[in-house]
Amino acid sequence: MLLRSLMFVDLSTAPGTSDRYRFEGWTLFETRDPVDARALLRENQEILIGLIILDEEYAGKMNTIEELLLLDSCMEWVVVLPAGSLENPSFCELVMNNFFDYHTLPIDGPRLAVMLGHAYGKARMKRRLQLRPQTSGEMIGASVPMQRFYSKLRKIQRSDAPILIRGESGTGKELAARAIHLNSARSKGPFIAVNCGALPATLIQSELFGHEKGAFTGATHRKIGRLEAASGGTVFLDEIGDLPAELQVNLLRFLQEKTIERIGSTQSIPIDVRIISATHADLERAVQTGAFREDLFYRLNVLTLHLPPLRERGSDIELLARTFLERFTREGNHRAKGFSRQALEAMLAHRWPGNVRELINRVQKAVILSENRLITVSDLGLDPEWLPQVVSLDRARQRAELETIQQCLAMNNNNVSKAARHLGISRMTMYRLISKLNVQI
Repeated sequence: MLLRSLMFVDLSTAPGTSDRYRFEGWTLFETRDPVDARALLRENQEILIGLIILDEEYAGKMNTIEELLLLDSCMEWVVVLPAGSLENPSFCELVMNNFFDYHTLPIDGPRLAVMLGHAYGKARMKRRLQLRPQTSGEMIGASVPMQRFYSKLRKIQRSDAPILIRGESGTGKELAARAIHLNSARSKGPFIAVNCGALPATLIQSELFGHEKGAFTGATHRKIGRLEAASGGTVFLDEIGDLPAELQVNLLRFLQEKTIERIGSTQSIPIDVRIISATHADLERAVQTGAFREDLFYRLNVLTLHLPPLRERGSDIELLARTFLERFTREGNHRAKGFSRQALEAMLAHRWPGNVRELINRVQKAVILSENRLITVSDLGLDPEWLPQVVSLDRARQRAELETIQQCLAMNNNNVSKAARHLGISRMTMYRLISKLNVQI
């Protein structure tokens, strides 16, 4: 029989419950102290569930119970308690919010065994999801910043509210918009992208709203605009910060009234589309200087997604590079089959001002031009002086703290209280660290 690991915490005044109940099929780790429990978890990472035994003196054990619940966010807990404790509202809330299930005394062995088995299965699923690299459509990444991004993406993609995607050029804002569309209720409708910075100002109004025949010189036929063509689907407005002032008024009116008028027409046409916009610019500053309408900014910025720059994504750089290498080598008979060690280190040290777009460009050129089996630093066109800089101990400690805080928040869907429990610190300490390290939630 497969032996599963169970942390057994007897907090009753007459310990020895484990002797009265045979935990067949389980490796038992007994403790009465949260400090010892934490040490057990460090030494035995296969422990995924815990069982707490209480008696009528449960009220004096509240702090100890909370400390145990802080140990590991993947653990599932079952509590055995006296029936009378469920009359305490605050204790009921603790059980409801933090335990997989509860079992009232006296212990019913077969029933408790089934409960523990279900808790173990749930904990295994949580651990697998925590360790799994995540992707969304063509977006690839397993780093902590991307885990946080995916977590927020899952929360907002089902909503129909406008979304503003923010991030540097080349981070993949259109890919994020497509991922939102494909996972939304509008997935069967069209997805139409408009680059507001690439179209001449004189054409944007016609492109967005359409025009009637004869509306202006050269309008030889009716044109359906992008908003109307996307009815039932999603319009992605890239580089929204470059939208001319006169078009900002028209777009604001559409967002308010959900209708458009083609150029040369007075007929209002109802349009059902979701607006996703994106920018690399500082829109708050543009609002302050009058370059962007404040009312339009708040209409577009109902929900916000931040795409992290590539330089902050650590191991994703190698993951992305190898993915693009495999893709480009399939397209032709190329010698390159991998990256040299120095090439990988150089990529990790590079600042990537062009982000993922720059990485794609460098890998594609290297695959075509390389005469070796392994792509070198020079094939990538990177500075050979790529050696990483020595950092101070304080700086290294701060980076470690930042990565740990980000990872815990990502694992707990940005729930500060749960992340604090995971780290074994108080919620106020967690908030102080978030403020100190400038962590975005």
